[in-house]
Order: sequence, then structure tokens, then C-alpha cells
Amino acid sequence: MRLEFINRVKNNEVLGKSILTSDGKILLKAGVKLSNSYIKKLKEIGVYYVYIEDKRLEDVVLEDEQLVELKQFTMQSMSQIIKNIHSCNGKELRQTLNVVEDLVQYIIEMGDVNKSIYDIKTYDNYTYIHSLDTCIMSSFLGLSAGFKEKEIKDLGIGAVLHDVGKTKVPITILNKEGKLSEEEFDEIKKHTIYGGEILRKNYSISGDIIDIVEQHHERVDGRGYPYGLINNNISKFAKVVCICDVFDAVSNDRCYRKKFSPNDAYELILAGSGAIFDEKLVMNFKETFAIYPLGSCVSLSTGEEGYVVRQNKGFPDRPVVRVLYDSKTKSPIPFYEIDLILNPSVVILSLV
Repeated sequence: MRLEFINRVKNNEVLGKSILTSDGKILLKAGVKLSNSYIKKLKEIGVYYVYIEDKRLEDVVLEDEQLVELKQFTMQSMSQIIKNIHSCNGKELRQTLNVVEDLVQYIIEMGDVNKSIYDIKTYDNYTYIHSLDTCIMSSFLGLSAGFKEKEIKDLGIGAVLHDVGKTKVPITILNKEGKLSEEEFDEIKKHTIYGGEILRKNYSISGDIIDIVEQHHERVDGRGYPYGLINNNISKFAKVVCICDVFDAVSNDRCYRKKFSPNDAYELILAGSGAIFDEKLVMNFKETFAIYPLGSCVSLSTGEEGYVVRQNKGFPDRPVVRVLYDSKTKSPIPFYEIDLILNPSVVILSLV
């Protein structure tokens, strides 16, 4: 399976990974042939890349059916979770949050990070997908950092709810294109306080979850908000969600800015170590997540282009790349692989 920008997809190529709608339903199911009309429609709704089946990359399997099903259930429950939070309906809230716990439990027992965090996002489902991706990333990072099972479940729930306070921020501010005024930014920053106020009305919500919602914009150097907490005064749960929230947010296009490149998004996290983010957790992040998704096409410093087929743990920018085409003529060739760990002079220049 290979990951292709939508402009590079050809008529009748086969979709390799399902695309979900904002309510968790399947918009297009893996296995569908992508006609020109499908490709045009995907462009119109803001799909920038898709996974494509390819026999030369059939060992790169990214569709985990059980995980897809759990994500669907979680996305379908998101709006109800928010409604139950606001209505303080404890019984129904507990039932809907059980869906999140089931997803986190699967990650703890069976999760493969390379099959979990690279979903196809459309413009209309960004809000819920961002919360879901932050939940999934936070669960993997918590697992890497040695959190206990109950802690990882609270971590996942807190990540899903981390921006619940934005429901009290005017939509005109949230969706404003361009720079916010000082007053508008001050209102945005209040979403952490709003979120804490909302959750405190629900007695079944743990203090660790409330800490995530209130503190996920704190910085270890004390320059974050809303309280300006320093390092050990910040909840370890909030520190995890802070990293995952930032990484996922900058990795996606928003109405007010373009997304960062994979390398730039990754470097942002590494550069923030010890100032914005907890140093130990940044090391766990580096051990857990790779820069370039499996199946993505990359341009190498040698002039060759190839697809990422394996990750080298602990070396997020040094995967194994499979070359399928002649670098000059672009015609198919008997493929070969370049392990960037074994070829230190070769570097990835960009995604293609």
C-alpha cells in the first residue's frame, strides 16, 4: 500500500484505506476503484492524500479492521459525549466514554502505532478527528512512558475532551482567518478554564482528566497558560497531551494557516524539549513516532524516489525506502531497498 497525494492518483487505482466522514461513517471503503469523478469529489471536500493498493508494496499493510471499527464507534459517539458533558448526564456520559476506553484498551493490548495515527482527514471532520488522533497518540505515548493501564485510559479520555471548553468560545473567533486580536486570543485561551468548569459539574470525571483539560497549554518553562505552571507543577497527563495536541494540530491545514511538513512538525516537538515540553516525554515521543508514514513517497538526496516500507525504531527520520521507478525515466524497474541507517550519507529531502 502506498500513500499518494490526490493529484498523483490515477483513474481506477484502488483505495487502500477507508475514508471516514465526520460522524464516523465510511465515506469510501478500502477496495473501491477511484474513478476520475471520485478523485474530483475528494479534492472538493479537502482530501489531500489517500492510500492506494500496490502489489509491489503489498507487505505494507495499514488497514486494521478492528481499529477502524473502534474509531468509527468513537467518532459516532463524539457529539453525544459533548452533549452528555454539558447536560451532566452521568449515566449516559459513562456509557459513551466506555467507547473511548475500549479504543484505548485495544491500543494497550494490540495497537500498532503505524496503523493508528495516519488517517485521511476532510475539512468537515477536523475537530473530531483531531480530538481522536490526539487521544490515540497520547495513549501510545503514555504506554511508551510507562503509564499504568488506568492512567492510560484517563489519558485517552482527557485527550478526547481536551478542547471541550472551546464549545463556549464564539465560533467567529475559532474560525477566523488571519491573525487574532489580543482580545480574541485572550478569549481563546479561556477555553482551558471553561473546560475545567464544564467537567467539574460531572462528578464521574477524575481529577487527572480535568488537569489535562485545564493544563494542556502549560509549558515546562512556566510561559504557558492559564496558570503559568512550571515543570513538576504540571500534571504528567497534561504534559503528554500537550505534545500530541501540538504535533497533530500543526500537521493539518487550518483555515488560518497551512500545515507544517512532516519534518518541520517533528522538529517543532524536538526543539521544544525542556522549554515547552517535558524532556523525558520528548525522548519517549522520538522512540514512539516516526516522521514519514509507512507507504509515503519520499525524495532522496541521491535523486531517487521511493516508498517507506519499514521504520527503524529510535531513528524517526531514517526508515527503509523501496525504490520502484527509474529516477530519470520514471519507468518501473525491479525494485530495491535503501536502509537509511546503513546509508548515513543519504537523507530524505521531502515527501513527494
